[in-house]
Amino acid sequence: MATLAGSCAVTLPIQVHLCGHKGHSLHGRSRVIVAPSCQASRTACATESTTSGRRHLLQTAAGLVAGWALPRGEAAQAGNGNAGTPEDSKLLCEAECQASLDRLQTVTTASGLKYVDIKVGSGPSPPTGFQVVANYVAMTPNGRVFDSSLDKGSPYDIRIGAGQVIPGLDEGVATMKVGGLRRLYIPGPLSFPKGLPAGPGRPRVPPASPVIFDVQLLYIPGLDLDDE
Repeated sequence: MATLAGSCAVTLPIQVHLCGHKGHSLHGRSRVIVAPSCQASRTACATESTTSGRRHLLQTAAGLVAGWALPRGEAAQAGNGNAGTPEDSKLLCEAECQASLDRLQTVTTASGLKYVDIKVGSGPSPPTGFQVVANYVAMTPNGRVFDSSLDKGSPYDIRIGAGQVIPGLDEGVATMKVGGLRRLYIPGPLSFPKGLPAGPGRPRVPPASPVIFDVQLLYIPGLDLDDE
């Protein structure tokens, strides 16, 4: 037997509510006995219940409004403390490669695209209209990875000159040779005109903002090495 102490002492074998109704049976075995001093508390209990319900609804509504008020990118980052470059992201240009970039020649094209050949390939360059197979790692200017074929586990197919990718990437790959590794510094006008939203483990890319691509040209299907 359990005893609930207070102004309305009730002795029952199971859990009861102090603000019950006299005469209602619980599981057919016990009855809630409401002392006279509890009568006045019924109104207080009902009021407290109503207030608690309203408070819960207001808190839920406030949470929904706050979630919609965040921009999509910030909302994704707020829900994921690891937003940004994942710790285990694979790179085409590791620390030693990064340190050597300042010693390599930077080429600037008429469009404003800049690139550095980390490794010059020995194979052919892709003719316009040909498909190429390449690995890539795409980053924001501060080095945060937002897309990568290495993380996806398979290289990417690009048809040169077909507008399948952003202009800076299309132009940068077109003059590479098979087996080469190149870093592309793509200016805003040749980048993503509408930007890219943030996602799990990746940062937001603002519209028409500069981006960096490391590209490794693997091969050109249908074009033999002897066809240079």
